[in-house]
Amino acid sequence: MKRVYVREEWCLGCHLCEYNCAFANSGKSDMVNALKGVTIHPCIQIESKDSVNFAVSCRHCEEPLCVKGCISGALTIKDGLITVDQGKCVGCYTCILSCPYGAIMPSSQGHVVQKCQLCTQNGRDIPACVAGCPNQAIVFEER
Repeated sequence: MKRVYVREEWCLGCHLCEYNCAFANSGKSDMVNALKGVTIHPCIQIESKDSVNFAVSCRHCEEPLCVKGCISGALTIKDGLITVDQGKCVGCYTCILSCPYGAIMPSSQGHVVQKCQLCTQNGRDIPACVAGCPNQAIVFEER
């Protein structure tokens, strides 16, 4: 299965992956109208440590602790892809506590959670963060 990988040595910390993610998940067709004056809630986050920038997003683990810890069955794994059914999420945040990578976060829509689903819910061939990275620091490939 293809996954998102980050080449930390190439990451500039520009946050464009965050904006492209937020836009892809906004449901709007115009980036300016979708994001102007809005606090974004992307499923990928840029972190910096000792002048090294790196992106944090779901790694779609083979044995995901988040899925095992989900008490409502909102998190499921199918063909290697971990998805969230926000209609089933009860907002207990056990998955947030279980994820060793910090890749699950509260959603902007109430008490439910959000995480990277590789833009499959948006009908994209490649995730928006990958397509929008100007330095190709984020790649979508099988390893």
